[in-house]
Amino acid sequence: MSGGTLSDATTVRTSSSEGYAGDIPAAETWQHLAGDTEAVLVDVRTNAEWSYVGVPDLTSLDKRPLNVSWKLFPAMTENADFQGQLEAAGLQPGQRLFFLCRSGVRSRAAARAMTEAGLGPCYNISDGFEGDRSEAKRRGAMGGWRHAGLPWVQE
Repeated sequence: MSGGTLSDATTVRTSSSEGYAGDIPAAETWQHLAGDTEAVLVDVRTNAEWSYVGVPDLTSLDKRPLNVSWKLFPAMTENADFQGQLEAAGLQPGQRLFFLCRSGVRSRAAARAMTEAGLGPCYNISDGFEGDRSEAKRRGAMGGWRHAGLPWVQE
């Protein structure tokens, strides 16, 4: 299942104007990570988020997420070496890459940029790790990796 289009059963929202392979919900991302040994989950959040909020646990898939910040804490400036860090980790064109952030915004920017750089196909995990804010303005109750019941740990 390496590279190319995801199965017809997948809910991928895409258009050629987006500049990357498309948006996919966290719950469906898990299925693709499980079914494609070459697929990689790239967590683009910050060290603080990984430490205090948690990280996806892919050990049952015999994988680990690749943690590379798209924006650098605390200034939240773009990581100028992002592509270099992905390539240093051994990512190759043709590998499916699933980008994850808190809510799907930074990961969308990373998916676009890495598609332009020739990596991927690159997918944005649309609901992120924590999902959208609830009416009470809290994350984690609506959508996202954790809300979907997918494995995660706090480091």
